[in-house]
Amino acid sequence: MKKTLILVRHATAEDHGLRQKDFDRELISKGLSESAIMGKWLVEKNMKPDHFVTSPASRAYKTAEIVADQFHIDLSEIEPIDSLYDGGPKAYLNAVNSTPENMERLVLFGHNPDISYFAEYLSGKDIGSMKKAGIVILEFEDLKWEEISAKTGTFISYITPKEVKEAS
Repeated sequence: MKKTLILVRHATAEDHGLRQKDFDRELISKGLSESAIMGKWLVEKNMKPDHFVTSPASRAYKTAEIVADQFHIDLSEIEPIDSLYDGGPKAYLNAVNSTPENMERLVLFGHNPDISYFAEYLSGKDIGSMKKAGIVILEFEDLKWEEISAKTGTFISYITPKEVKEAS
């Protein structure tokens, strides 16, 4: 059975200030708009995820909430995984490998540089630094979630909010 992994970098957030923890940075209006645009794009492409996982950092979690809302998914179904914030690409792999087997489509919200490295690690494709609210879609043929590892994914697409806006 085919598995689909949708990797989403968090949308545009406020700059890191001296009196604010990086973890607590919120989306700015541009980021709210980017999240909605990309959520609508996923809906239009009929890419409804079976499972939502996200970094618990404010900007990633809010991006996940906005995308979930586009699918009319209850926000309680979003699973925050602490290690996705600052845990490195290995934390991303652990999140994917521990996905319940009955799920066919997983969406994971995270941060650069880890999410970009992770997309390249799984696909073997040079993606570069993912743009804010950018989405990479990978597919895995005849693998269980726990079997996914380096270069086992097929790169399907990488799209940014700018590209979605230009296409509409």
